[in-house]
Amino acid sequence: MDNLLLVNASMRGSASIGLRLADEMVACIRHQYPHLKVTLRDLAATPLAPLSAGYATALTGFVPPHDPVFASSEALISELEGCDLLLIATPMHNFTVPAALKLWIDHVLRIHRTFIAGPEGKVGLLKDRPVYLIVSSGGYHRGARARQPDFLSAYLRHVLGTLGLQNVHFVYLEGMAVSDQARLASVTQARLELARQRWFGELTLAD
Repeated sequence: MDNLLLVNASMRGSASIGLRLADEMVACIRHQYPHLKVTLRDLAATPLAPLSAGYATALTGFVPPHDPVFASSEALISELEGCDLLLIATPMHNFTVPAALKLWIDHVLRIHRTFIAGPEGKVGLLKDRPVYLIVSSGGYHRGARARQPDFLSAYLRHVLGTLGLQNVHFVYLEGMAVSDQARLASVTQARLELARQRWFGELTLAD
């Protein structure tokens, strides 16, 4: 493995438990691949520009990919194309993805560039690679304690599949706003699940 892309959608910066877990995951991979290049795309620290009317017009006008209107989109797609593993750390906002991550998706999910529309639907143009998503939520959205729906997981799986990325793994950090005990239990469970996989066998169980 040569290149890893870490996309952070948390507004909490270094205080984000999801981002801290992502950093641990990166450290595990780097231990196995010392020359690993890590690209951090921090959507909170460096917000993306909104899509413009010119961009929307260009999408349906078969404008060449190198046109300036696609500059930001091309930069983000290039990061995605160049990575061997994609790691996304995101909170769940109002049952789904935060606005910053949605904007990143709108930049990289681009017809004629990362997918095409065929007779049977959309077909991704990117080569498949491992994708890990760390999803943090204040409450619970799975199991008996669930008190809210989860529209994030199915949506992101579909988005990534449309790009051509099928090797997708979700890691959930639930109950982050419930209590210190709930938070620790969720982080511990996430580390246990990750430790069973080849990349992350050295994850610790420390708080």
